[in-house]
Amino acid sequence: MLELRNLSFGVDAGPGKKEILKDISLTVGENKFVVITGPNGGGKSTLAKMIMGIEKPSAGQIFFDGEDITEKNITERANLGISFALQQPVRFKGVKVLDLIRLAAKRDLTAADACQYLSEVGLCAKDYINREVNASLSGGELKRIEIATVLARGTKLSVFDEPEAGIDLWSFNNLIEVFENMRENTHGSIVIISHQERILNIADEIVVISDGSILKHGPKDEILPEILGTASAMSGCPVFRRDA
Repeated sequence: MLELRNLSFGVDAGPGKKEILKDISLTVGENKFVVITGPNGGGKSTLAKMIMGIEKPSAGQIFFDGEDITEKNITERANLGISFALQQPVRFKGVKVLDLIRLAAKRDLTAADACQYLSEVGLCAKDYINREVNASLSGGELKRIEIATVLARGTKLSVFDEPEAGIDLWSFNNLIEVFENMRENTHGSIVIISHQERILNIADEIVVISDGSILKHGPKDEILPEILGTASAMSGCPVFRRDA
């Protein structure tokens, strides 16, 4: 489904170039739930942005369903079947939740159809369907509405960049339930950038990135115990977090 081949990314930094990602090779198979984790500043979010086309690699290639998409832009990748949920969802003053879900689905959904997607992410549809996507919504509400739009798109690959960022513990608990349901019911692959143990615990595979390189990649049952042991041994530098 998704294949990254020898992907590198650097930025100009004074007289030289700072390497953010170094020769990353990774394959995400069909109907897989993959969590990418690792220390802050390791390149995880940059990798997610490159998958979506927000950033362009300095070297290497990206393939999706066997097609080279390295030079394709965000819109072209979205049309091929890739969704991306930002770490901080965008607020759209004047746009109602119903309109946003219709835009995501690319069809004129009925209010009842749109409400179904809201229900799937744990929101009482009648309280949200006609609300504006603006500052009146909390971080947790915005996250779940954004996930509802991803569900409405029904794409082959959904990428989430630290979905737990900036939300309270109650919202985080609901977020875990949403991802558990997605894992069971979504016909497509899911890639999540996260430090959270509870999100790591529902993955099929875990990828650990540090200093721009992949340190570990394998089944959750193999990688998670290693991460837990590493975090316990490293004072003040945890790889994961238990609380949102």
